[in-house]
Amino acid sequence: MEPSFLSLKPKKQVKNEIENRIRVECPNGTVPILKNTKQYVGNAQYWAERHFNPLTDESHGKHMAGVREQGQGPYHGVAAWMTVHDLNVSRDQASYANIYAGSVLNNKTNFIQTGWMVNPSLFGDGQTWRYGFWKGADGAGCYNTICPGFIQVSKTDLLSGPIPHPRKGDRAVFPSIVQDEVSGHWWTAHVRNFKKDIAIGYWPKELFDIIGHSVNMVGVTGAVQASPSGISPPMGNGHLPTKNEDESARVRHLVIVNSKFKGKELDISNLDKLLDSNKCYGLRDGKKRFFLVESNLFTYGGPGGKSC
Repeated sequence: MEPSFLSLKPKKQVKNEIENRIRVECPNGTVPILKNTKQYVGNAQYWAERHFNPLTDESHGKHMAGVREQGQGPYHGVAAWMTVHDLNVSRDQASYANIYAGSVLNNKTNFIQTGWMVNPSLFGDGQTWRYGFWKGADGAGCYNTICPGFIQVSKTDLLSGPIPHPRKGDRAVFPSIVQDEVSGHWWTAHVRNFKKDIAIGYWPKELFDIIGHSVNMVGVTGAVQASPSGISPPMGNGHLPTKNEDESARVRHLVIVNSKFKGKELDISNLDKLLDSNKCYGLRDGKKRFFLVESNLFTYGGPGGKSC
């Protein structure tokens, strides 16, 4: 099965051979599925109930630093490039960076997220993992392929797994969430400059009760979930963003799919900025660069701590 949607490549592409793909090789007719142990399923159910909601402020102990587009929709997708980092996160905390697409209507919330996460309790280790999460009809929600929902299609690229370190260059991911104009399903793909994107799989539209046709909000953000004791983990690369952008966690190329199913790259000046704790985290506009150097949309992150 192949999606019918467009590729969300940025207009300004710089050739980069570094790809941080979670890649395996499966025989024809099969796809890779992460093994769901009893402990993993139990941990996932626990965290799904506490997973931060990027559309509202209902999640206790959550902090965010990112940008959002709303009010100009409806939207049919989003993509962004983001650096990936290792962080020291305790077993009762979580730290994320992700893109998301969703809607809120009459006390109902539907959304889809994908990006990277450090969550030792969920994954059983302190590595940085790629992940997907959805929240749909009747409040149901699920990580990755733990419960019926996400349909894995690629036989080489996983939705979730530890993100490898490249031999050189940035450790980064470029995920997308795009609604198929024909089927209405929500696909995620691995966006690649100058190469064909890799469609990983999709969330069927039947999982949702208010985003079957579109969403009214899209964005990209760093986020954390504090421990029950109130200590917040690091976000981004664990440091506040500085004037030297290469030393900070970075986001580039926020591309949205508009009401006509056309891709459009957004500038920071047209976006809502979200930073709810400047005591522990920071958010800085990216500097404009020229010629063959890609500009950052924004930099973000911070060390976390007590009473954030």
